[in-house]
Amino acid sequence: MDVTLRTVQDGDLAVFYAQTNEPEAVRMAAFTAQDPADRARFDAHWARIRRDPEVVARTVVGGSGEVVGHVGVFGPPGEREVTFWIGRAYWGRGAATAALRALLAAVPDRPLHARAAADNGGSLRVLHACGFAVSRTERGFANARGEEIDELLLTLPA
Repeated sequence: MDVTLRTVQDGDLAVFYAQTNEPEAVRMAAFTAQDPADRARFDAHWARIRRDPEVVARTVVGGSGEVVGHVGVFGPPGEREVTFWIGRAYWGRGAATAALRALLAAVPDRPLHARAAADNGGSLRVLHACGFAVSRTERGFANARGEEIDELLLTLPA
């Protein structure tokens, strides 16, 4: 799927909110907000992201102009992480891989890190396709599942 990245606009947030409340997407992401349906917390989170000059957050736009999801890079130098969320309607179409590749081309920082639930095959395939490799495994509490699960930490080296 062809995608482009652009600066996050106010109108994108309603789409992001709906996407981050898709039950299957929440389950797969696992490490989500305690209550993804808390719109006030969601809005406060995005307000912080958008005003932080160290965060690179971009809207993923599909070929017809539709908002497909978002990608970003955050964290201090040497510990910066990538994140992405693609609406479920676009899963399996290459949107996440294309979006992450575009983000990596725009952000030269290396190393970069990523995290994914160990059973989130889709996200792991995207990260591997973009050059990330598993660097370690941890266990953490996954709000979306209400229990501790395995989480993989991946690194894109310098």
